[in-house]
Amino acid sequence: MSEWESAYIIDKLTCDRHDAGPGGPRPRPWRKTPESKEELQLNIAIYTLGCKVNQYETQAMEQALTGRGHALVDFDGPADAYIINTCTVTAVSDKKSRQMIRRARRMNPAAIVAVCGCYAQLHPEEVRDLDVDLIAGTSDRMAFLRLLEEAARERGPLLRVGDIMRRRDFEVLPAGGMERRTRAMLKVEDGCTNFCSYCIIPYARGPVRSLPLDRAAEQARELEAAGYREITITGIEISSYGRDLPGGVGLIDLLERVSQAAPSVRLRLGSLEPRTITEDFCQRAAALPGLCPHFHLSLQSGCDDTLRRMNRKYTTHRYQEGLELLRAAFPRPAITTDLIVGFPGETEAEFQQTLRFVEQCAFAEMHLFPYSIRSGTPAASMAQVDAAVKEERCRQAAQLARGLQKHYLTGCVGNVYPVLFEQPIGKGRRWVGHAPNYCAVTVRGSDLHNLILPVRIDAVEEDMLVGEIL
Repeated sequence: MSEWESAYIIDKLTCDRHDAGPGGPRPRPWRKTPESKEELQLNIAIYTLGCKVNQYETQAMEQALTGRGHALVDFDGPADAYIINTCTVTAVSDKKSRQMIRRARRMNPAAIVAVCGCYAQLHPEEVRDLDVDLIAGTSDRMAFLRLLEEAARERGPLLRVGDIMRRRDFEVLPAGGMERRTRAMLKVEDGCTNFCSYCIIPYARGPVRSLPLDRAAEQARELEAAGYREITITGIEISSYGRDLPGGVGLIDLLERVSQAAPSVRLRLGSLEPRTITEDFCQRAAALPGLCPHFHLSLQSGCDDTLRRMNRKYTTHRYQEGLELLRAAFPRPAITTDLIVGFPGETEAEFQQTLRFVEQCAFAEMHLFPYSIRSGTPAASMAQVDAAVKEERCRQAAQLARGLQKHYLTGCVGNVYPVLFEQPIGKGRRWVGHAPNYCAVTVRGSDLHNLILPVRIDAVEEDMLVGEIL
């Protein structure tokens, strides 16, 4: 038994459905090899909800499963086993997670249904009530896959969710993506200790754990050798990268090491906290030739009083300083953000202050979220904003966001960008890719997959740039 397995509780659940039913026992999905050994071979379907970290971890599980002889199949079809990698960032995420679990069970009542991720970590008892075979949380994906095989062989349901707050090790997973993907993800950090008053994720992911610099460089070299042209640096809260490592290393040290290890690959950053953006960070980042000038800088509110209630660790003045540093270091960077609308206690005056600040920031794109109550967080017990008011404020914020995005895209016309092409659209007559600023670009062409080509931008169509290859 591994260290992980010995530290976690296994609860064998009783459920007669797994032994027999109207149709008799479930067929065992394995065969005898010529050596008369039982070799498990499953057709496995995976559905992923939530953030890029979940996507990354699913990709790692896909690689491990195919390496163990299993086949990946479409989630909407028949399968021997279904994996649902869940999310719990909002109440809607919880609902979608439950819906996908129920869908898997309906599609094949005889299949193994295995559930992991943040929703399973925080609410294992709710998942257990949905008639599943294996429940795990946010730790040790490789052990989860071994348990999936055990559940298929033994037909005994397993619950494997431990105390995530006690985790101190970073699970190193294979980086990359599946076949024909041009961009790979490299997870370098897990966990969060910010404890924003609205957020449940620290309780689902535990403390900060970081991928050592040498391992990050090694994985970046492997991705470059595999043909990937771009790497997205991701994690639950990458601004905290290195906090648990010796030597006082931080995110900029990681970027320099990865850039040195894979010099031909473009680097793209995941979501950042404003504290990351210092003069030193900007100067060193601007010196990296492959770093994309696209920065997702979390805002959440443009009102200092609201930020205090959110337990965010910055003011609008500090946020504005970060924007100025980025725009001084990079030519016309794309700065995107998140905004929570209708946070508890948000008055109309505070909301209007947020709109004015957002307009001043001139974001290239915004992700808007109406506040969602998360049980167990401080904000859940605060005075709530009426649902109709939240809806109207979302409408106003979305209108402003569309205007800011159009303004940024229009400013791209006439410029030339190196575009990484990913896939054909429109029956193959056009191809779409992304510029370094992460704007989607479409051109006429064929067979452009995984090529980086210079494109002059001629027009804007909705939320996409239209150009011509030079």
